[in-house]
Amino acid sequence: MARAPRLALAGVPVHVVQRGNNRGACFACDDDFRRYLACLRRAIERYACSVHAYVLMTNHVHLLVTPQEPHAVSGLMQHLGRRYVRTFNKIHGRTGTLWEGRFRSSVIDSERYFLVCQRYIENNPVRAGMTASALDYPWSSYRHYTGAHRDPLVTEHECYLRLGRTPSECRRAYGELFADGISHQDLDSIRFCLNKGRPLGSEEFRARVNADVLAALRRAREPRIARLGVTSQRSPQRQLPR
Repeated sequence: MARAPRLALAGVPVHVVQRGNNRGACFACDDDFRRYLACLRRAIERYACSVHAYVLMTNHVHLLVTPQEPHAVSGLMQHLGRRYVRTFNKIHGRTGTLWEGRFRSSVIDSERYFLVCQRYIENNPVRAGMTASALDYPWSSYRHYTGAHRDPLVTEHECYLRLGRTPSECRRAYGELFADGISHQDLDSIRFCLNKGRPLGSEEFRARVNADVLAALRRAREPRIARLGVTSQRSPQRQLPR
């Protein structure tokens, strides 16, 4: 069965998750977390993506990014995965894959779901029972949004910046949203769309994303089809004498 095409559009946020193979650990020590973040920093310099939120769990990673080009997310994750795995294997004396096949992703309707998705990502350690407070978990973007730690990886999205007129107002408003939690319906929607690779948003948003992606795929095929049309033309067969 053919793989479904990844949905990615320039300027539209994407929620990405990469899991360890067989749900195995991707990070064996604190230095591994630091090395992954260093790889991520280099990768976003190479590929046109902005990172708005992230969390590194023991056996998986969540990112909330906005690509400036349609294929930037795929390039980012492939580059990041290869670089980190090579380093991890060398340091820990292992070989083979570290990740579970393809990463999963879901395009996000920023007006309705961006801040919901950001909170979902940053509250992962609390839901997993790893810490009582997201502020105490060092391997996420949450501390950046509280003002406790300025994270050079993070680019604040316009949805966050609209929460207030000043940085302190934005932090206070986001803290209140974070404390409110996420509804079970939103949790289920995020997980379903992420696992299925579907857009997270209204019916209108989903229809627009699907139409834009299909149009982009058609445009990408046209030059190839044109080339094949030229090269596949056969010269007339010569009639053999009877």
